[in-house]
Amino acid sequence: MTLGAIHLKRGDRIPVAKAIPMVAVHLACLAAFFMGFRWSYLIVCLALYYVRMFFVTAGYHRYFSHRSFKTSRAFQFVMALIATSSTQKGVLWWAAHHRHHHKYSDTDQDLHSPTLRGFMWSHIGWILADRYDATRTELIGDFHKFAELRWLNKYHLVPPVVLGVATYLIGGWPLLVWGYCISTVLLWHSSFTINSLTHIFGKRRYATSDSSRNSAILALVTMGEGWHNNHHHYMASTRQGFFWWEIDITYYILKVLSWFRIVWDLREPPPHILRPAESGD
Repeated sequence: MTLGAIHLKRGDRIPVAKAIPMVAVHLACLAAFFMGFRWSYLIVCLALYYVRMFFVTAGYHRYFSHRSFKTSRAFQFVMALIATSSTQKGVLWWAAHHRHHHKYSDTDQDLHSPTLRGFMWSHIGWILADRYDATRTELIGDFHKFAELRWLNKYHLVPPVVLGVATYLIGGWPLLVWGYCISTVLLWHSSFTINSLTHIFGKRRYATSDSSRNSAILALVTMGEGWHNNHHHYMASTRQGFFWWEIDITYYILKVLSWFRIVWDLREPPPHILRPAESGD
């Protein structure tokens, strides 16, 4: 470590100043032990966790990264806005880097391969590394054309700050700790497990060229994202739980929204895609 940054292999560096806010949010969670507990705090915490998780997986991932369904420009912005409140950087940044991951999954060019660079790097290190700060606009030109998305991507800290302030104004420090800090930390690590754990633990139905795996437990935690081997096998599908017993809550919600024409043209895996090719793992 040198002054101001943590230097890693391959020329990557994590500026200490960038890590401080994330560490601070984690430490703020400990304040819950010194405050009075109310069930309403836990309810708000879980509500904000699941609402934001839905918009991360439905918006950032299945829509902006993979265009697996269609929607209006208005709801497109709503998805981006609420997902951005998850404090996972901007919508264009997130989707562009995810598209890069799929193109180079588990190769030397993959941004966060746990099989090549270890669990901690894939889980959280790459997000803090300054090499990946820029939005790769060449990979996200289809959505970069929207001015409101460019603004939201540039000022991606606005939604989480507004959320934090709102929880404080409504319920003081306890609701800020439970509603923003604890909820966000849970959301971070649940989301990040898809980059890390689902390339290490789980079962492989399909012999993809990467190390992606399916995890029923992580699918429940992330509202469907744990069916990661399915997803890498056919990333164009809105539905990541390919079979009826594979619970995919995000897909169920999108299906309901499609009944009201809020979203439409949900893409399904064709029959020949569903046939497994066992990998032997």
